[in-house]
Amino acid sequence: MSFHNDPKAWRNLFRRSLALKLWLPLAAVALVAAAGLYRAPASYTQNEGAPQFAGQWLIEFRTGESKVSLSLSYHSGKNREGHYTSVHETSRDVSVDILQGLTREQAMSASGTQVSFQIKRDAGTFNCEGWFKNGDGSGHFTFAPSAAFALELQRRGIGAPTPEQQFWMTMQDTSLAFVDELRAEGYEQPTIDQLVNMGNHGVNLEYVRGLKSAGYQLRSLDALVRMRDHGVTLSFIKELNALGYPHMEADALVRTRDHGVTPEYIRAFTNAGYQQLTLDDYVGLRDHGVDTKFVESLRALGYERQSPEQLRELRDHGVTAQFITELKGLGYERVPLETLVRLRDHGVTAAYIQKMKSQNYPDLTLDRLIYLRDRGIN
Repeated sequence: MSFHNDPKAWRNLFRRSLALKLWLPLAAVALVAAAGLYRAPASYTQNEGAPQFAGQWLIEFRTGESKVSLSLSYHSGKNREGHYTSVHETSRDVSVDILQGLTREQAMSASGTQVSFQIKRDAGTFNCEGWFKNGDGSGHFTFAPSAAFALELQRRGIGAPTPEQQFWMTMQDTSLAFVDELRAEGYEQPTIDQLVNMGNHGVNLEYVRGLKSAGYQLRSLDALVRMRDHGVTLSFIKELNALGYPHMEADALVRTRDHGVTPEYIRAFTNAGYQQLTLDDYVGLRDHGVDTKFVESLRALGYERQSPEQLRELRDHGVTAQFITELKGLGYERVPLETLVRLRDHGVTAAYIQKMKSQNYPDLTLDRLIYLRDRGIN
């Protein structure tokens, strides 16, 4: 399969590249492909029933930075029409040193140039071909598994990976150093499938070492995957530490993240004067839809520094700034919070109060209005 005889493959690659501002090198590839001078590596396609360990790469060199942005995509599975049904992508910043055979001069070529280089990782090598111009490059890769890596896994008592498992470990850069780090930190010995699964879920050497530096040694591989799956990143832990929540239990971190309590959410409440709330307080507030806009709207009406329990109750019972403002307009100033809740619970609205006033009912205190509303008096 080549670019010039597969429009669908070309369009998919173009759309992805455009999102990364790589349209210039791809336009060059298109011109070269149209002239029949560039074809994807012969191994890009295999027999339809066989695995295809090949895909596309996108690289962006950034001025003044030692690392480059690398994206790899792999299409697997076809439907009856021959279209791919599954797309797997990975993107990360990597050192230029891993792009063996590619020079910065080639990548920054102003006129554009064809390139051929390798991305070598412990589990295998991606042999890459494509085009670079002004720091942006794209093309195809084919995969070659590392026999030495497979032997090392066997030597460590983990087992022998299949070529497909090695492909996935290469995609996610699962290294022998990662395997050794797990053992050094007392984690259970992983199976091949667990290594693949951890890589696919973003559990890597950096993550495990980062957790250790933050004081977390979970011992369980499933716990590692769960932490990563639920968005407990190293930066999330670091920010919580800086906000005064150090050494939280792993389950507390997961719960906090699951309920949408972000560092930004905590900072907003801190800036609003809430200094000593627990993470459970924040979880409760977030679950009940309380944000600092709600707090500020109450403060503007004279209700200062409600407790988390009061804020949750007001929100749950539909006591809004608009409701309080409407009561104020009808002559009911500084209504106690518990009375506001009772009014909402008993269906006493501003419209109901206005109607009762128009009928000249005497002694229309808020308690009297609740009494009348409960008895269906309109």
